[in-house]
Amino acid sequence: MEIKKLEKLNNNPSLDWGMNGYTTDKILAVSAVEFSGSFEFILKEKSIPYTKIWKTSSDEIRELNEIIEKGHSFGVFEEEKLLGWIICEHRTWNNSFYIENILISENLRRQGAGAQLIKNAVREARSLKCRIIELETQNTNYPAIQFYRRLGFSITGLNTRLYENTDETAVFMTLDL
Repeated sequence: MEIKKLEKLNNNPSLDWGMNGYTTDKILAVSAVEFSGSFEFILKEKSIPYTKIWKTSSDEIRELNEIIEKGHSFGVFEEEKLLGWIICEHRTWNNSFYIENILISENLRRQGAGAQLIKNAVREARSLKCRIIELETQNTNYPAIQFYRRLGFSITGLNTRLYENTDETAVFMTLDL
């Protein structure tokens, strides 16, 4: 396994990566309470099975390539074959480093590839003197939330209206540099 700068996606390699998505037996349930001019979100772990599968379209590949061209993204390769990516962007307006997309071939999951991609993103963000790394995932993607927590990320925000699917809430996570 080798991590290298990602230059361009010439096609959609994720088509050969197995299941693009996640399955979990646990989610973070989100509730909101408003009272006497006060408002709070409550996150609770709940044992609820959830599966999400998606396909990366050619339009999404084009959009990802626009970010890759900025030079801050990485791929995991085995024998020159791309088997995972982390697509990142330096946001100068707030001096942050944003992880737009991370995806690993099903065969490489839970073998350290994702952690190595995050470590490369951290090095890149530090070299740019960014103050934080940000990302967004779904409350239903409990495995990803736990993965990011293990790597030092904290939950810093929620958006209950980001997705059409009302079962999903956007969970924003940040790593201070």
